[in-house]
Amino acid sequence: MPADLAVIGLGHLGLPLAQAATTAGIGTLGYDPDPHAATDGPLTATELRRLLAAGFRTTADPTALGRVRTAVICAPTPLGEDRALDLSAVAGAARTLAAQLRPHTTVILESSAYPGATEEFLRPLLEAGSGLTAGRDFHLAYSPGRHDPGNRTHHYANTPKVIGGLTPACTEAAAAFYGRLTDKVVRARGPREAETAKLLETNYRHVNIALMNEMAVFCHDIGVDLWDVIRCAETKPFGFQSFRPGPGVGGHAPAVDPNSLGGGAHSLPLRMVELAQEVNGRMPHYVIQRCATLLNEHGKSARGARILLLGVTYKPDVADQTGSPAWEIAARLRELGAHVTYHDPHVPHWTVHGRPVPRADSLYDAASAADLTLLLQHHRTYDLQGLSVKAQLLLDTRGATPTGAAHRL
Repeated sequence: MPADLAVIGLGHLGLPLAQAATTAGIGTLGYDPDPHAATDGPLTATELRRLLAAGFRTTADPTALGRVRTAVICAPTPLGEDRALDLSAVAGAARTLAAQLRPHTTVILESSAYPGATEEFLRPLLEAGSGLTAGRDFHLAYSPGRHDPGNRTHHYANTPKVIGGLTPACTEAAAAFYGRLTDKVVRARGPREAETAKLLETNYRHVNIALMNEMAVFCHDIGVDLWDVIRCAETKPFGFQSFRPGPGVGGHAPAVDPNSLGGGAHSLPLRMVELAQEVNGRMPHYVIQRCATLLNEHGKSARGARILLLGVTYKPDVADQTGSPAWEIAARLRELGAHVTYHDPHVPHWTVHGRPVPRADSLYDAASAADLTLLLQHHRTYDLQGLSVKAQLLLDTRGATPTGAAHRL
């Protein structure tokens, strides 16, 4: 199958895009300098085999990029220690693509980026490396990634795609491509509006989770059942969207304050986002405090306690551990002298700060033997009613256990 599309970067954004495009009958090529990127990505081994059988192919040869009509950059942009987006992988992808770029190609950036990055960061790299001019010789646009791993309701075809092109023609070229993959295309005024839409979507999630995390601490302090409060509040048919607290916020889209983005961002800090980062960042420590208090109330100390962690991924029913609070919680428990084990049906081996964490083979036996079982992620396979019977102490950070069956966050 000749390639019509090149997906550059085969991580959490690139592989789902490649999967959707291949399913739609688009000849798709995946480029990543890391030869293990596809096998380490978000697709299961079965999904990857099916994708390859359907005609998708991968390459580390950059010359293959010069034979496609559309190239989508899905390189990772993690936060650095200063909480600024690291665009080095995007820069590398841009330079590689630019050396092969042909006229009339449509180039789209899906990686998380600051408002202005497509025009001020990506465009100069593509033009300098190719000798072509964006908006005249090739189309350039931004489209925020919206893939939600493990979501059985919203998938690529029924999730609207936002597109902002450098020119109206760029927008239409990108819309024509995504129109083959999704039921609805939403045209932004330009790439800055599309980039800022991603910023708003991400921060909206983090700010609302932070509110619920504060409510969790508040309700515990005053003896109110938060989960019943949520159950009641979410019956309101307008003006309220339900979020859930938890032990921390993981995932590939961390909260971002535009003031720390660098590049083209020249704005006052978003104070609510700063506060959300602070609140959510405190949750692993709060969970540790709750663990220590529970053990103490039952005549035990955290030092020497056997603690079983259930679910170490960042969201349920996926293997992705990006940003999972489980790492920090396990590390802090070890610092307190606890003996930590874990169970996760999606994670066969787990290492924290270079030290492997023993995996429980028999879940019920491990819960029965542990002084405290800590539910960090509610995978569908967990029988929480049965676990609550077996466990000596069960702290549920997700509100997933039946009422009265466990201690809840």
